[in-house]
Amino acid sequence: MLCGSLPCVSGGGLGRGRQLRDKLTQGRASRLRNQATDAERLLWRHLRRRQLAGFRFRRQVPIRGYVADFACLEAKLVIELDGGQHQSQVEYDVRRDARINVEGYRVVRFWNNQVFAETAAVLEVILGELLILCPHPDLPPQAGEGIL
Repeated sequence: MLCGSLPCVSGGGLGRGRQLRDKLTQGRASRLRNQATDAERLLWRHLRRRQLAGFRFRRQVPIRGYVADFACLEAKLVIELDGGQHQSQVEYDVRRDARINVEGYRVVRFWNNQVFAETAAVLEVILGELLILCPHPDLPPQAGEGIL
């Protein structure tokens, strides 16, 4: 996926960074992929195989010592699904998101029940974020945007 004429992901990317070489985080990511929640499985059915506007997502991606539920590396977007336990760990999530943001990623969070009850709306929000972060080169500019 390209943003204009240049790839959206710049620099070393995750594939070349030390994040993927951390054996502990890699092992945790692998276990999490094998123990996906029902909400993660449902959302993955819609994100895998470039089904959402051609963007490629990965599941349980190690970033800065944390494991993101879903990540689109080309648009630098992380999707997190939160269950009830996240109500009591707000500070942890804020620190975690800040560390992931340092790598240039934007984190978007949804509650598990949103994925079940409002799947189409969740996908619309994700698509909107993708297009903000990595606009499609063939789309005309939005109202108010200038043409360079």
